[in-house]
Amino acid sequence: MQRLKVWDPFVRLFHWSLVAAFAANALFIDDDGKLHQWVGYVVVALVASRILWGVIGTRYARFASFPPSIAGAMGQLREMLTGLRRIHVGHTPLGALMIYNLLLSMLVIGVSGYLMTTDAFWGVEWPEELHEASVAWAEISVVLHIAAVFFESWRTSVNLPRAMVTGCKELPEG
Repeated sequence: MQRLKVWDPFVRLFHWSLVAAFAANALFIDDDGKLHQWVGYVVVALVASRILWGVIGTRYARFASFPPSIAGAMGQLREMLTGLRRIHVGHTPLGALMIYNLLLSMLVIGVSGYLMTTDAFWGVEWPEELHEASVAWAEISVVLHIAAVFFESWRTSVNLPRAMVTGCKELPEG
């Protein structure tokens, strides 16, 4: 096994903080309360910080290292269907698309939630509908993300959950 430092402390702290904040707001905190709003602001601040880190951060944290690519995603799907095991040190192409999806979803949730608290949009239906639809989309995306992480861990023999805890990927030789 080859052990490579991939995920820096900021990326890991961001990831697990976002997991905790989104799960708390989606599952446990009363959505009519102030705490829900404040946790929403934390989510938006986390995403804004991650976007900045995606520009100035470490090698594998930078968006330049995992640009959104339909061709790359299709290539990864072909690899999966044909049994080819290509190991990606950083994010996979499908993983990159999921990251962009989740970051955008969290921002839409945060902005639409904020709009619902303003005088201009108080009682207007579309921000609430957008908020609820975006939360549902994010929840579906999270379930797909978790399933894909476990599937790819099994398929490639790289323990991805452990890598997001330790920061190191243990890659099979060859």
